[in-house]
Amino acid sequence: MSTPKIQDWVIDTDTHISEPGDLWTSRLPARFKESAPQIVRDPKTGVETWQIGNMNTLMPVGFTAVAGWPDPFPAAPKNMDEVPKAAYDATARLEHMDRVGIWAAALYPNVGGFGSQAFLNLKDPELMLACVRAYNDFVIDWISPNPQRFIPILATPFWDVEASAAEIERCAKIGHKGVLFTGEPQSHGMPILASRHWDPLWEAARACDLPVSFHIGTGTFDDGFTPERIKTTGVGRTNGFAAVSLFLDNGKQLTDLLFSGILPRYPELKFLSVEAGIGFIPFILEACDYTFVYGQVREANPEFVLKPSEYFARQVYGCYIFEEHAPRELMDSIGEDNILFETDYPHPVSLYGNVRKKIDAALGKATPQARRKVLFENAAKLYKVDAPDVAPPVPVG
Repeated sequence: MSTPKIQDWVIDTDTHISEPGDLWTSRLPARFKESAPQIVRDPKTGVETWQIGNMNTLMPVGFTAVAGWPDPFPAAPKNMDEVPKAAYDATARLEHMDRVGIWAAALYPNVGGFGSQAFLNLKDPELMLACVRAYNDFVIDWISPNPQRFIPILATPFWDVEASAAEIERCAKIGHKGVLFTGEPQSHGMPILASRHWDPLWEAARACDLPVSFHIGTGTFDDGFTPERIKTTGVGRTNGFAAVSLFLDNGKQLTDLLFSGILPRYPELKFLSVEAGIGFIPFILEACDYTFVYGQVREANPEFVLKPSEYFARQVYGCYIFEEHAPRELMDSIGEDNILFETDYPHPVSLYGNVRKKIDAALGKATPQARRKVLFENAAKLYKVDAPDVAPPVPVG
């Protein structure tokens, strides 16, 4: 490997923390201790799962922390004792980041769901809000070993729009740099994105200058990791089906966003599609533009002064992980200013041991300017990440 250079650093726009078992039991008020989310271990197998209200998750805690596990997925750590330290410890995570040349990493949850929807199972609105706030405070504490190298993304209690706006304002003051929001609130019985019901949330995000993330998996998982599917096809095939389905769900959410009217009303507000890839984006933009013109949308909605693809170029980003074709061949149709890089560490579909190989396969033919935008500058501008003044401490690989 060559001598590391400052420009070798990249920004990872999607990683996850394996939450410690005492996150909520140690942080919630005493009256919520017994009902707080907590890890339950099967005394016979040693397998640990999260208990959230009456819901016991189907997957062991280690299924979201398989990066580096010696056996191929669906083999995974069965409990937190076996989970790799970098999945739950910030200092160990920084060491991992140094090895692969990641300067800063955005942080997303596991337990509460990728849009806080798991907390709905608690039924008690006060407890649900307390869980969201406890998680957001935990993340700020977690990054304390080196805050400049982490990008904390706050969770929202989306079932209460006013509480969500208040939480955005609170978390912006303590160091959060982005907002996690469900891209399909209607799947949880809430108004659709286009509803003005959500304006207080958009207004808070705009006022705090925080981008909003639509992470995959914010819906109901009704046709994903179901017991029937797991029993019939096994965990590996189920994961494949669920992962690809979730990618495509984000395409529907982007389409909903482009026609929602949010982007014309809040021209300064930025949105991200996270962990879904970018290969479908050119088709979505072409299809949206065609139906926009064919359906005479502008004539009926004069607030739409731009076509959907133009709003995307102005305000929306897509994150890619393992793709090689899309970053290499579709950059012009997506826009090099609208693409971000991620590893999804330490999830089953994440990059691990192949980070630089995948980067070069996707961007080896890109111009140095385009490569730098995708790997660093776009995310640095979006999240206000300071440029590094030192090279990676070891040759990156």
